[in-house]
Amino acid sequence: MNVELSPKAAKYLSGLDASVKSRIKKGLYKLSLEPPQGDIKTLSGQDGFRLRIGKYRLLFDVAESDIIVYEIGLRGQIYK
Repeated sequence: MNVELSPKAAKYLSGLDASVKSRIKKGLYKLSLEPPQGDIKTLSGQDGFRLRIGKYRLLFDVAESDIIVYEIGLRGQIYK
């Protein structure tokens, strides 16, 4: 599967320190596998899915054979 980052998610990822950025990139790679791997759950109350990477969450949608990550953030702030 092809994983794409929204401009907002890409900007957030570029601002992180190297160790966290590395962990999130590994998570994005696992997301691109068939079937996607990782701690993935459907969101309640809104459309989409979330991937947990430590205290960070990646919110994404699946469109045909593409996964679009539209937001990356800390656990306590991402769902607001």
